[in-house]
This record gives sequence, C-alpha cells and structure tokens, in this order.
Amino acid sequence: MTHRDTLVAACASKLQPERFKDYTVNGLQVEGRDEVMRVLSGVTACQALLDEALAWEADLVLVHHGYFWKNEPVAITGMKRRRLKTLLAHDISLLAYHLPLDAHAGLGNNAELGRRLGFTVEGCADGELGEGLLWLGAPPSVMDARALADHVGERLGREALLVEAPASGRIERVAWCTGGAQDMITAAWEAGADAFISGEISERTTHLARELGIHYLCAGHHATERDGVCALGEWLAGEFGIEHRFVDIDNPA
Repeated sequence: MTHRDTLVAACASKLQPERFKDYTVNGLQVEGRDEVMRVLSGVTACQALLDEALAWEADLVLVHHGYFWKNEPVAITGMKRRRLKTLLAHDISLLAYHLPLDAHAGLGNNAELGRRLGFTVEGCADGELGEGLLWLGAPPSVMDARALADHVGERLGREALLVEAPASGRIERVAWCTGGAQDMITAAWEAGADAFISGEISERTTHLARELGIHYLCAGHHATERDGVCALGEWLAGEFGIEHRFVDIDNPA
C-alpha cells in the first residue's frame, strides 16, 4: 500500500499543475482513505465510473474530467450530491488532472494520441513540449484527407468526421489537440498544418476549415482523451507497486 498523499505529490511533481491556468481544480478533489492499494482510472468521474470503483473496491479514482468546474453551480444537489455521496460514503479519493494531463510530454493526452496515430512529433505551436497544447507533427506516411480520416478512425475505433478544405492535396504536416479544442484551428493553420485534429466540432469550425484551407477532423472528445489518464495510472502502478485498472465508459461524444 501507498499513502494517498504520496501519490498526489508524485502526480504533482510529474504534471506540474501550477504552470497551468485551468478551469478546474487539479489534484486531490475528494479526500478518501489514507492508504491506497487499488487505483481505478477513467476519462470522466461519472456515476458509472464510480460504480465500477465500488465493485472493484478501489481506494482512489483517477480521472481527466473531475468536478468543480469554473462557473458551474456550487450547490451540492441532485447528480453532484449522488456522485460525492458515493465517494464520501465509501472513503474513496478522487484525483483529477485536466490541462496538465493534456500537455504532458511523456504521458499526456496529446502525446498518447500522437503515439497511437503514429505521428512524428515536431513540437508545439504554443509553447514547449510538456507545456503547449497544440502539437505539430507528420503522419506516418503522406496521405490525402480521406486516407487520414480512415487512419484516425481505425486507430481510435470511432469514425472521424471530416471537413475537407476546398483545395485537396497531400497532407505532410498535422496539428492536433485532444478534447474540445476546435477553436485552435486558426492557430493550426498559422503554424502551417495541412490538417487539424481535435475531439469536438462547432458550427463555425466547418466554415473556418473551408475558408482557411485546412482539413479538419473531429475524432471525438472522449476517444481522443482515453490514453492519457490510463498512462498516468500505469505510471503510478509501476512507481509504487499498486494495482491499476482503466475503465472505458462508452461515450459517443
């Protein structure tokens, strides 16, 4: 077993959340029992994930999307009450990392997505690796937009929504940012990318892609952010000899 605070300190040292201006609390969000033997991870701390934690008798739940987001209602009622009651009644800790887990150069969401898609990483358009959120690289081979969409869909197990730029052509440089990063498309174009991949699409994204002349792929918020939290859980297991299990709660978004 390992003390909860030792795991929290290790994650803080690894991810350095103090470097990020985020929309939520990064780190320990709900304090449970002191000693941790089992860590269950998932993308979002939904009730279904908490139920899995109970069934597996986890001591700590590790997620990318936790609670206490900026501007959300503060009252502990309804769904929020049920979730928190589940954790508190069973003495389970909740540990969550948002932007720090997107950005981390070794096991963050962008790093893991690039690895899964076979991209060669060139760097970040908005900072150093490990700090920036908009990653740049090259696909495993030169391909057109449809071939890239098929490749992404096959690797993620989810069909990617493709908005093709009017001038089709070979894609030699790709930009990506997991999750709800569709509005980074302009920065991706300014960085010289031929295509941009993120998890979500807005109505305006289609027009930006067409008028800027950059292919856009919406690959799914959940689908693009499964690997980072799993990698962090595996890292904790390796460092401290604890059990880790990742649970993928299906989400089509």
